[in-house]
Amino acid sequence: MFTDHTVETAPDASRRPMEKVTAAWGHLPQAVARMAESPHALDGFLRMSALFETTTLDPHSRETVILTVAERNQCHLCVELHERKLTGLGPAEKPERLEAVRRFTHQVLAASGAVSDAQLERFFAHGYTRQNALEVVLGIGAYTLSTLANRLTRSV
Repeated sequence: MFTDHTVETAPDASRRPMEKVTAAWGHLPQAVARMAESPHALDGFLRMSALFETTTLDPHSRETVILTVAERNQCHLCVELHERKLTGLGPAEKPERLEAVRRFTHQVLAASGAVSDAQLERFFAHGYTRQNALEVVLGIGAYTLSTLANRLTRSV
């Protein structure tokens, strides 16, 4: 149903982002090749994910947010990729802190953002901040776009 675009076959507005991804990764991932059908979706995801990478959340916490969204949305491609990334980061200093961000991410998703004060306080008790809470929402947005697009386009 969806085309595995190359830089040559993609819509014009998708070509430059595809070239950047290829240069960074050494290849063009199928998920990007298929998302290229919509330059807006591709550009939106790439910008949002790049922005998420610059947040004050530590790398382990960011990967935990991404994995939580990927698992919830059953994007096996994303789960596999981000489990490898998380493993590559080495062991977390405080696994209970990652459990707190995982639980908070689930709560934000389940409550459509309307988490309780008690849930926020439990998140903050692990050293996270109000800024981090909003950064979790940014990660949820970026990787909801990615995981749903991957499932829609049947990226493997």
